[in-house]
Amino acid sequence: MARRLPSQPPVLPGFSYVHVLGSGGFADVFLYEQNMPRRQVAVKVMLSEVVNDQVRQMFQAEANLMAQLSTHPSILTVYQASVSSDGRPYLVMELCSSSLSERYRREPIPVPEVLRIAVKIGSAVETAHRAGVLHRDIKPSNILQTAYGHPVLSDFGIASTLGGQKDEDSVGLSIPWSAPEVLLDETPGSVASEVWSLAATVYSLLAGRSPFEVPGGANSSSDLMGRIARAKPQPIGRPDVPASLEAVLRRAMSKRPEHRPASALELVRELQLIESELGLPQTAAEIAMDDWALGTVADQEERTRLRPVSSGAAAPKPGRRRRRPAAAAEQYAPVGTVRERSGPDSPFSRSSPEAGPGMRRVTWLLAGAAALVTVLGVIVLVVLVRALGEGIPTVSDIRAELGDAGLVEFSWRDPGILEGDRYQITVTEDGIASTPALQEAARFVVDADPGSTVCLTVSVNRNGTTGPASAQKCVDAVGG
Repeated sequence: MARRLPSQPPVLPGFSYVHVLGSGGFADVFLYEQNMPRRQVAVKVMLSEVVNDQVRQMFQAEANLMAQLSTHPSILTVYQASVSSDGRPYLVMELCSSSLSERYRREPIPVPEVLRIAVKIGSAVETAHRAGVLHRDIKPSNILQTAYGHPVLSDFGIASTLGGQKDEDSVGLSIPWSAPEVLLDETPGSVASEVWSLAATVYSLLAGRSPFEVPGGANSSSDLMGRIARAKPQPIGRPDVPASLEAVLRRAMSKRPEHRPASALELVRELQLIESELGLPQTAAEIAMDDWALGTVADQEERTRLRPVSSGAAAPKPGRRRRRPAAAAEQYAPVGTVRERSGPDSPFSRSSPEAGPGMRRVTWLLAGAAALVTVLGVIVLVVLVRALGEGIPTVSDIRAELGDAGLVEFSWRDPGILEGDRYQITVTEDGIASTPALQEAARFVVDADPGSTVCLTVSVNRNGTTGPASAQKCVDAVGG
């Protein structure tokens, strides 16, 4: 199929045209140099033949959305938007060095890098959702990389608000990464379908192909749509991809939306657990917080991780945008700390003029009292820890309902959890245990291989302390 030639680049005040970067169905992207401040930028220009009132509205909506969201470190930055002298709307955007559209097919991307990209892009998707915005076109080609290797999500051109979409809205589809309910026109998009697309994108980066693409086979649009609606994704086929990661992606690409992680953040948390399982530094989830909830930068960074990954001080990670002040270390230094000075002039190096028996007796009494207080504190701490552990309820009477094609739905009664408690779930399939998942719902769906034996245990996690595990519930998954 012949590709069209790019359109004529418009004359833009304050910008000098350099060359073409790429072409799409509705717009061309050109490289310009901005005169002041001097920098290279990417300019997305709508095609004159597609510009009408509806397209102008869509373009304006994209500009507004990108402006609202592009403060996020993993969302492409938009500098300005306007209309050229020949009537074509355009966006001036951050210039990125590359996209993942070709790289994942050309070479295997290391698992740690894929997990890092997934957590950062998942954080961007969660941030958009919290702003009431669906992206509706998550795929590898819409993940760009800055010159510093930082991934950013781009192209909100068909995005919509969560509350303002209509079933009859037309949606541009990228079939290989579209959820089955979107392809079947059951919904124009939802949080659940975005979770599916995010998981399908992560799968693609690992496998070097889209989830339902058959190497050397028939991969037309109709072939892919049929497999997405009825089949399961094939194993990724990489020995360095753990089974637990494949299980997380399979669940996120479940045919039934209610069986997927409830949010992009929940999928991000599961991917962070995989990082910990592999002994990797846990990538921080960059989620915007309300102003009233903002604490110190250190506290923010800690909140973004599922659990502390080391006891020592972490080295600063390279990032696209740093929010920590240059003097952050001084901000967190203890206030009023006095360090002993060396030398004869130091007041701390001289002994007391005369320490008589009475003074020595007082010293020993104080030392003994301090030791007693320390012992009592340890005893109280142990008692409190035990009390916290003993107060955590135990899940019992786990039930399992078998579905078609290996689906197993486990459920259980609420044992009396409190606000903030979460269920910690461990799944074992044919003797291989997955990374524990954390969730609030009292049910869990496993998309197992037909004929495999699936076992599940549930514990209650309260403030980072895990209570007693339930009895293991095992069933044999049935075939489809």
